[in-house]
Amino acid sequence: MVKSLLIVDDDPAQRRILEETIKRLGFDTKSVSSGEQALQILEGPGRADVGLVLLDLVMDGVDGMTVLEKLNGKPGLPPIIVQTAHGSIDAAINAMRAGAVDFVVKPASPERLDVSIKSALKIEALAGEISRIKRKAEGTLSFDDLVARGEGMERVISLGKRTAASNIPVLIEGESGVGKELIARAIQGESERSGKPFVVVNCGAIPENLIESTLFGHEKGSFTGAVDRRIGKFQEADGGTLFLDEIGELPLDAQVKLLRALQEGEIDPVGSKKPIKVDFRLISATNRNMIQLVREGKFREDLYYRINVFPIWVPPLRERQGDVPELAQHFMARFAAEEGKRINGIDDDALRLLQAYPWPGNVRQLENAVFRAVVLADGPELTVAEFPQIAAHVSGFEAAVPPAPALVDKQPAFKGPALLGAEGIIPQTMEIRAGSGESALGIPVVTEAGDIRSLDEIEADMIRLALGRYRGHMTEVAKRLKIGRSTLYRKMQEYGLEPRA
Repeated sequence: MVKSLLIVDDDPAQRRILEETIKRLGFDTKSVSSGEQALQILEGPGRADVGLVLLDLVMDGVDGMTVLEKLNGKPGLPPIIVQTAHGSIDAAINAMRAGAVDFVVKPASPERLDVSIKSALKIEALAGEISRIKRKAEGTLSFDDLVARGEGMERVISLGKRTAASNIPVLIEGESGVGKELIARAIQGESERSGKPFVVVNCGAIPENLIESTLFGHEKGSFTGAVDRRIGKFQEADGGTLFLDEIGELPLDAQVKLLRALQEGEIDPVGSKKPIKVDFRLISATNRNMIQLVREGKFREDLYYRINVFPIWVPPLRERQGDVPELAQHFMARFAAEEGKRINGIDDDALRLLQAYPWPGNVRQLENAVFRAVVLADGPELTVAEFPQIAAHVSGFEAAVPPAPALVDKQPAFKGPALLGAEGIIPQTMEIRAGSGESALGIPVVTEAGDIRSLDEIEADMIRLALGRYRGHMTEVAKRLKIGRSTLYRKMQEYGLEPRA
């Protein structure tokens, strides 16, 4: 559902002006005439329907500053833009300190409101992601930061919170792309090791001859090429958490030393004369069938039972379709803000399409599909047309893709004599076929006076035609014209052509 913009102003004439202005900018509006009514909405369940607040500072009764002070610090609030006829620096500073994101002076022009609203929405869309990234870097990510509220993830989160209260070794199992690393980070973020090092090791990405040195470190001169002492991943994780991703890819030689590190709490760096004590919490992850690897002799049975003390299975996205709409909305808001596009939501047909698709690549594939849809989008909502690759695999859905132009003969269109006096047989237009059975498009090749147009003018018309044909998608336009994107932008600038908004 598209969220509305809440207008709070005690002047009825000003409210009507703002309503019409904001509707023309493409937003739905909701209006109240007092600070009391605004607080009732923003402190109640109606807050979920509000995407932004335009708040008048000077009102009878509860004024704008009082509203800001009562709401300041409460979680889940929409961004607030304040406006007043008294544009003093002190008022602006006080409003910002109380939680406003911007300040406009009445009467604000439509252009100023448009800029302020778009900036506030962009900040709001990215604020959660920035906060999540910050907590991820600090090692304080929690389960509340995860976009996973469906029934399929309730057990995962419940088990994760229980493991966070202890140092028990955890094995997270699940298909590639389901978010195993995020689960591991949330376990650390809610444990007593929160804020301590979280060291990630992809066991399948390290060359076999460097596994031991990477994990346990080495002393200077311990082997050819060891020109300096190196601290291994176990020592980097001292006091924190060591996350071994794709642990099923670990070679057997390294598995022996890993087993000792888990049992004794100490490691032997390559070339070291004595073991080193380490304090770490181990979380492992795999997308392989570990029991099968044990049966095939590719993974030590004693190590398997040592790391599989507390298993957590993360279900694939196809088994928790209830999470798809929320995840898609989350990715849409983030990418729309990053791309500078005004996209308010995803329509019902597109959401049904996304929920019907099995998502073999799981959350990672959904994220990339929404990113592509945001780049393709021309309207205020994502529709089925922005997911052509997904719609092609789901029965009952069809994405309307503009037909590709028919192949044209590369021979010269005009084959008449290049002689004086042949003006009568010179064609008046170049014929460009749009497709089989469709009418032809014509670009004039002569002026009204009968003179041949310049190549620059004809080239400008061709670029303009291509821009319209491919809906302003610059990569496709450049590809069809067989020129580079930089060349296309340069020619558009030379001919005064603007890319489609």
